[in-house]
Amino acid sequence: MSDLNERMVEFSSDGIAVTAYLVTPTGARPRPAIIVIQEWWGLNEHIKDIARRYAREGFVTIAPDLYSRLGHPVTTNSQDASRLMQTLQQQDGLKDVAATLAYLKTRPEVDSTYIGITGFCMGGTYALLFPCVNSGLKAAVPFYGQIPDPDTPIRTLSCPILFIQGEDDTWITTAEVQRLADALSKYRKPGEIKTYQGAAHAFFNDTRKDVYRENQAHDAWARAVSFFKQHLHA
Repeated sequence: MSDLNERMVEFSSDGIAVTAYLVTPTGARPRPAIIVIQEWWGLNEHIKDIARRYAREGFVTIAPDLYSRLGHPVTTNSQDASRLMQTLQQQDGLKDVAATLAYLKTRPEVDSTYIGITGFCMGGTYALLFPCVNSGLKAAVPFYGQIPDPDTPIRTLSCPILFIQGEDDTWITTAEVQRLADALSKYRKPGEIKTYQGAAHAFFNDTRKDVYRENQAHDAWARAVSFFKQHLHA
């Protein structure tokens, strides 16, 4: 892959060794960066592919393995994935995302002024919650993540968000997303919500033909890239 440099890296988070997939475009200039957070399946090839796609758009991209504390498992079994997600303590996950951000800021390829975050399903939850507890980001694009209940974390949201959801999502329902819209208004936080008709949970995942929706996924990708380029000055 001549246009990209990709490697696995390791850094410490509260004494735990976290591994991550790092992708950088070729060229010497410091670039804005994006943290990509996995679904509950683990750090699989789909998430790595998304990281490469963002790198081709000009971003340094890193996908931390949030299951590093659990032995780096990757699964395709939903029961195993649910167990892994429940086993990972949210505060530990947030620590590991914070360590990922700190690591990015040490990389010479990164313009540390402009870093964003995105994530899917479980990762969407972290992509929404992390900028509520850390002020080091300039943009967030959560895909169908859980909405905090109560909504008080949104009060400290520190960057603009683009929240992406499918209308037919039975996990993150339209009523849940309305709570987010209400919280953004209540706390006067900058945010956009895009809901796609005919799309279920995980509609962006092109490795899951049962839920993937090509047209909606392509539009969501274009919106996400545009949002990041606007706010990360890429």
